[in-house]
Amino acid sequence: MTTQTNAGSCCSSDGSCGSGTPAAVQGVGVTTVYKVSGMTCGHCEGAVSQEISALDGVTDVKAVARTGEVTVTSAAPLDEEAVRAAVDEAGYELVGRA
Repeated sequence: MTTQTNAGSCCSSDGSCGSGTPAAVQGVGVTTVYKVSGMTCGHCEGAVSQEISALDGVTDVKAVARTGEVTVTSAAPLDEEAVRAAVDEAGYELVGRA
């Protein structure tokens, strides 16, 4: 019988995770939802997404004009003032976190 180990995994052979963090969350980063006012169309969504995507550590941005929500995934928590400046640069207003 051969025992196979995965040196790149944090999970033990019994399937439990060594860090205590659910496996589905590992490596994903931090997800924050912001409320942005003024977005009315796909162009608005693109402009906001482009500016926020340029921030260091941002891995994904999804802006939805209909709800005014912008979901940002980043490697670490973002400075809200940096997000505010990016949204302002796009021509919109960051209301705060949703």
